[in-house]
Amino acid sequence: MKRLILLLMITLSAFHLNAQNKRTLNVEDLWNMKRIGSYDVTPDGKTIAFAITTYSMEANKGNTDIWMIDSDGKNLRPFKNTEVNESDPKFTPDGKKIAFSKKGNYWICDLDGSTEVQLTNLYSGASGLVWSNDGKKILFVSSVYPDCATQECNEQKDKAAEESKVKAKIITELMYKTWNDWRGDKRSHLFLYDLESKEYFDLMQGSTSDCPPIDLGSSQDYSFSPDGKEIAFVMNTDKMLAASTNNDIFIINIGDVKKNSVTPIKKISKSLGNDNQPVYSPDGKYIAFRSMARAGFEADKQTIVLYNRLNGELKNISDNLDISIGQIVWTPDNKYIFYDAANEINNSIYRLDISNGNNLLFVKESVNNDMKISKDGQTIFFKRQKSSVPYEIFSLKTKGGGSEQLTNINQELLSQITFGELNTFWSDGAEGAKVQSIIIKPPFFDANKKYPMMFLIHGGPQGHWTDDFHYRWNTQMFAAKGYVVVATNPRGSTGYGQKFTDEISGDWGGKVYIDLMNAYDYALKNFNFIDPKNTFASGASYGGYMISWILGHTDRFNALICHAGVYNLESMYGGTEELWFPEWEFQGTPWENRAMYERWSPHRYANNFKTPTLVVHGAFDFRVPEGQAFELFTTLQRKGVPSKFLYFPDEYHFVVKPQNARLWWKTVFEWCEQFKKN
Repeated sequence: MKRLILLLMITLSAFHLNAQNKRTLNVEDLWNMKRIGSYDVTPDGKTIAFAITTYSMEANKGNTDIWMIDSDGKNLRPFKNTEVNESDPKFTPDGKKIAFSKKGNYWICDLDGSTEVQLTNLYSGASGLVWSNDGKKILFVSSVYPDCATQECNEQKDKAAEESKVKAKIITELMYKTWNDWRGDKRSHLFLYDLESKEYFDLMQGSTSDCPPIDLGSSQDYSFSPDGKEIAFVMNTDKMLAASTNNDIFIINIGDVKKNSVTPIKKISKSLGNDNQPVYSPDGKYIAFRSMARAGFEADKQTIVLYNRLNGELKNISDNLDISIGQIVWTPDNKYIFYDAANEINNSIYRLDISNGNNLLFVKESVNNDMKISKDGQTIFFKRQKSSVPYEIFSLKTKGGGSEQLTNINQELLSQITFGELNTFWSDGAEGAKVQSIIIKPPFFDANKKYPMMFLIHGGPQGHWTDDFHYRWNTQMFAAKGYVVVATNPRGSTGYGQKFTDEISGDWGGKVYIDLMNAYDYALKNFNFIDPKNTFASGASYGGYMISWILGHTDRFNALICHAGVYNLESMYGGTEELWFPEWEFQGTPWENRAMYERWSPHRYANNFKTPTLVVHGAFDFRVPEGQAFELFTTLQRKGVPSKFLYFPDEYHFVVKPQNARLWWKTVFEWCEQFKKN
């Protein structure tokens, strides 16, 4: 008995010592985390290649390398690990070689890294490689001048523009900028490369459209048919691109492709909303793609449509589900489609039976995406993250059973850190709706203490707070500084049904504001460890809009943080690039529906502003132009409201440079500390 007690004391002592040695998360940790990007699995399912990006705070940038691991999680090894960025690994269909991106083009080598040769050699570069099943052809995209039939033409035009002393732009149409780039005269075109003839074909020769589309598109927007005779791809051919979400699915018969000529195409989608991500069934009978029904609404429900290649029939097989579809992946037997979707605070994995519509929730917890299925259909691979663990690669047997973590690249760093406990609570929102919030306690939580609250408001507005490890708005980072974090998913949030998502449009400061404030009040009433004298709120994009709305409608908070926030709805309309967004959200243009723009614009309530506010913005933010921050900060200063402006001349909608991010966190925490009450 004495020996048992002694062993127990030793065990408890070791546990206590280990707990004492742990610490809280800090900004340096965020940038020391290795970040898994794209990955691929060999056809036999035995080997995984994946990209890892590591950042240097001193160099203020990252470097991406490729690693390999056996699919049982063993034998982790570097594959391409140099000072040059290597990314986007893609095994050949026979599994004997691997292609990867380097210096703007693709290279190919043996699985041990030897016999490396250049695969594509375009002046304009290549990205987003897709193999045909026979390994004889590839698809990729490249940014080119539509009227250039040769690479020499593209090079000459670039050189002439660079050497010209005149840098003025003559603009004749909208969508002349996007996110943080001036669009210019180039377009992203889909290319076919025949490896046997060594010939390149611009499949969009002369077109002023983009593939993937300039907005609401992705690298999943083109694919080969199983027999390699057809290509499906996505583009938007509407003339007023800035006001259109009408991406469509087109097909090309490879037999019609000719050098330096326009390739005949056929449109197969019919919705006026966003159609995207065409994926052929393994037997070649169908093309499955995602489809939105409503034109001009980027957050409409995504459904799965099957295009019958024999008779051209279109069939929606998920319209009865109140779920918005993410990535879609066929099983090799053609019977099922796996997909991921927002599901409360998770991004879950589902399996849909295409014959009868039966829908199975396959993996619920955490944030799961980027799926791949082994050739034998027995194993599904995917990436997973949660608030205490960045993305890692997992696998799961398709016949059921528990998931298995295959990579653990941040194990050493994570073992040093104690994270806050994450839970959720539900409160009553406007009109009795049930509203879910994440609540995270500070690490080393003491129930006898009172903690300040950080109330987080997400952007979008059609988005949601999830159980994820975010490298910018990291909930655990706020908790690590001693805050109880409350992150609410009010009206407009995804993962709670399309009606809940829809109910923010035309009502930006209405039900959503009630949802948020009710959640805030509920937290103060029900969690006695929150100090009601010290509460703070912060948000970005739409979350920044809501911070400005809060400024004019409540004095609940000690101080506020507004990052890249919308402030003046009318001037925002004139400066942003995606006009379909405000036109949907406010039911028209400002001259068509001025009353709604005025009703929901925070600047109309400036007379009520009194809460100290930190304003943050980047110069290259074309989505929410910097003028929104200038207007807000000017108003705050002119009214004598305590305020500060953190301006980044080298960032856009997001802060992505390590040293800028460090300054961001430092400034945010110092701002809140200044207004804490004893």
